[in-house]
Amino acid sequence: MTAFTRTAFTRTEFTRTGMSLRDAAGLFARHRNARVLAGSTAAAAVARLALGKWTKRDAAAAAVIVGAEPFVEWLIHVHVLHRRPREVNGETVDSLLARSHRAHHRDPRDPELVFIPRATLVPAIAALGVVNLTGARALRPALTGFATAVASLTAYEWTHFLIHSPYRPKTALYRTIRRTHQLHHFRNENYWFGIVTPVSDKVLNTYPAKDEVPASSTAKTLGVAV
Repeated sequence: MTAFTRTAFTRTEFTRTGMSLRDAAGLFARHRNARVLAGSTAAAAVARLALGKWTKRDAAAAAVIVGAEPFVEWLIHVHVLHRRPREVNGETVDSLLARSHRAHHRDPRDPELVFIPRATLVPAIAALGVVNLTGARALRPALTGFATAVASLTAYEWTHFLIHSPYRPKTALYRTIRRTHQLHHFRNENYWFGIVTPVSDKVLNTYPAKDEVPASSTAKTLGVAV
């Protein structure tokens, strides 16, 4: 077992045809990441509710997180997940996130590879806490921002999981993000980076029509040999 996998359900369960939204939610809930994220969000929300005294700073903290999320997601996808190995002082430097993401591109139906790697999830949640506390400089708005940020990360995990499952979309937004993510995997890996929403792609000019860009020969490998 590699560092970025953890057994929760089988590939057969994940790829079963006719999957309902309830079936998908049941599988998702069995995964460690879903439990960690849900628990972290709930704990932050309960702690913030217990403190009370809501102010405009809480609304501002939540608004900043929601507004920044699509662009943070885009930046991480482009500059972290798609980063190729590089040589530093004669040593090859290649992050776990990048290796995991390349494996995901090679096998998009592997259920373990649609999730954030285990070794990076808890540090990522801790980093969100530090960023919010540093930015807000007060516990109450920091907790509001943290709860919003972890909820956003949960939405990312759930959406990415659902996109790669056999569940068929019912809403226009979900049909859009599912289609564009499939284009990212199977048409050209240099476009369509958004997962939860296409907003960042539209703003940052990575949302072309399918026929405006050529099919890429490196969509599965991201230009890195195994």
